[in-house]
Amino acid sequence: MSTLKVDFDLVRKYNMPGPRYTSYPPATKFTNAISWDDLAAKIDGNNRAPRDLSVYFHIPFCETLCWFCGCTTVITLNHDQGMAYVEALGREVAKMAPKLNPARKAVQLHFGGGSPTFLRPDEIRRLGEIIHRHFKFSPDIEASVEVDPRRLTRDHMVALREIGFNRASMGVQDFNPKVQEAIHRIQPREMTQQAMDWMRELGFGSINLDLIYGLPFQTPESFNETLDTVLEMKPDRLAVFSYAHVPWLKPSQKILEQKILPAPETKLRVLKLVIEKLTADGQYVYIGMDHFAKPDDELAVAQREKKLQRNFQGYSTRAGSDIYAFGMSSISQIPDAYWQNEKELPKWQEAVDAGRVPLQRAYFVTDEDKIRRETIMRVMCDLSLDYAAMSQKLGINFEQHFEKELASLAPFEADGLVKRTPIGLEVTDTGRLFIRNIAMCFDNTLAPVGERKHSRTI
Repeated sequence: MSTLKVDFDLVRKYNMPGPRYTSYPPATKFTNAISWDDLAAKIDGNNRAPRDLSVYFHIPFCETLCWFCGCTTVITLNHDQGMAYVEALGREVAKMAPKLNPARKAVQLHFGGGSPTFLRPDEIRRLGEIIHRHFKFSPDIEASVEVDPRRLTRDHMVALREIGFNRASMGVQDFNPKVQEAIHRIQPREMTQQAMDWMRELGFGSINLDLIYGLPFQTPESFNETLDTVLEMKPDRLAVFSYAHVPWLKPSQKILEQKILPAPETKLRVLKLVIEKLTADGQYVYIGMDHFAKPDDELAVAQREKKLQRNFQGYSTRAGSDIYAFGMSSISQIPDAYWQNEKELPKWQEAVDAGRVPLQRAYFVTDEDKIRRETIMRVMCDLSLDYAAMSQKLGINFEQHFEKELASLAPFEADGLVKRTPIGLEVTDTGRLFIRNIAMCFDNTLAPVGERKHSRTI
């Protein structure tokens, strides 16, 4: 059995708003005061060497709205919008591609959304043509797509496989029919199983399922049944997210207030069940936060070898790659800058049609940001810090530079969440649940608790 147990009192103590650290500083620090000319200079500098590329495409469309959803989406039944969007993506890529070093290779490709499988199979193939025209794939590329099983055909998966995809992720949330009805997402097990069967038949090497706890009508008993079903299906990875109720940002979530949302105590009991059940007998490794992977999965192996990193796609096995992202609301990331596209489809479309880069906001990373970003990255991914190694890597005296921050870890040590020694620190098994809180100790941009625009850490 796993040694990882959930302590309700500690969860109550540390459950506060905080960043997910898919970037540092977080996206809440991005600004619209940076011009394209200034950003272009950073991009030119980034392309002096043939660094690895991670290429992301945001496909925002969904036929219906899931009432829990917090993603940037466009709800429409008009599938004719798909090809127009794909062709606009082609124009956006054609604008950026000449700025990239021609020797650069894509080691990662990701389609997110919305729902990328809103596109018809031939539209997926057309987007594949655009991508292959402008980017060179590494032989061992990790290409992952988010799939909606509810409107999926085998030809969708064939088309995705043809253009190079070898990994897939599907939202499940909960298999309980009452919960599915309450969140406006009907997806029986048979539908999800059919999609997984197609993926395995066609040679997709890794399948991830997303679950959410904290949804209407969920109980530990009902969610235990969902977990039993999921374990029977044997996905390679699982992401189990806490439902973030933010109706002031996503008005559709107000509908869920008319349902029976679980009490905080019930939600904690579900969380306890999830972690203890998935990690029992070594079935899955708790990577940290809300991610689990089989012990032989690349994600778990990368963590053991201290090669794991985080970016806007979450945990990643490809350290050192730069993200160039396309489509409305997508976020790009290079060592010296982040930038985000226009978040509304008409504004994005207008900019692309006019031959402009659809820039909405950006951030230039300072030298101090880089020191803290690497420190937070290593805490989040390695679950440890080696002071001497960090000093050498960052060109600083790590213990002196972070004297106050290291001292602030005393409560975490007292609660058994970290172990500190004269040469470094290590996050305990229990501490993995509180990894965002531990990382926050090294964040010098963090607003007071009452002013933070982030989801809760647990």
